Amino acid sequence: MPAAPAPRAQGAGIGTAARPLRVGVTSGVHAQVLEKVREVVGRDGLALRIIEFGDFIQPNAALAAGELDANTYQHLPFLEAQRQQRGYDFVPVGRTVLTLLAVFSKKHRSLDALPQGARIAIPNDPTNGGRALLLLAKGGIIGLRPGLDYRASVADITANPKRIRIVELDAAQIARSLEDVDAGAVTGNYAVPAGLNPLKDGLMTEGADSVYSVLVVVRRADAQAPWAKALAAGYASPEVKAFVEGSFGGAIIPTA
Repeated sequence: MPAAPAPRAQGAGIGTAARPLRVGVTSGVHAQVLEKVREVVGRDGLALRIIEFGDFIQPNAALAAGELDANTYQHLPFLEAQRQQRGYDFVPVGRTVLTLLAVFSKKHRSLDALPQGARIAIPNDPTNGGRALLLLAKGGIIGLRPGLDYRASVADITANPKRIRIVELDAAQIARSLEDVDAGAVTGNYAVPAGLNPLKDGLMTEGADSVYSVLVVVRRADAQAPWAKALAAGYASPEVKAFVEGSFGGAIIPTA
């Protein structure tokens, strides 16, 4: 059954040529996908201005300040942490893609080959850092307290037989820092632009857990706005799904 057309944005003010919908996104994969979304929703009259960021903090700060109308780069655990820590009144209005996290190395061919005292880089944000620790625990590199989720931290490590040293770095820097560490946990949105495919190059890759699907996020007051619905519908279009499936070698999964 063909997908329903995206809701039209005419007459909404926001999303017109005179006042494009301002959407924040991290550079790389998410920006590439949003470019395709802009093409699709443009046919239904929604004009987008894409604003790229180099970190995970500024897109939410810009949304809170009214400099953006929406952003699309974060999964639900990260959004929940930001709402709790910074008091943002944001809500998700749709899903976009899932970027798989994997452990990569320029020096070793397997997790078992990691030497005593190896340095492993993980993201320094609370949710993706915990996500990386869970993956390392699943691979037997470390042990964690039972029952933990993405909120796990280095303080929760209970076993470390190889005396692994965890190096916490900005997520955007890890792919470029692999020469300086023994291994690093990199999310797909940063791995793919660096020429790394989680499915082919990862020493270990997490499963496709939908809790990490990236979201279309807006201020709560805008959750029912026609342009918010139109943007979310753009990600669910057959054209965007086909673009994602054909562009990233399976490392990025459409979830809208």
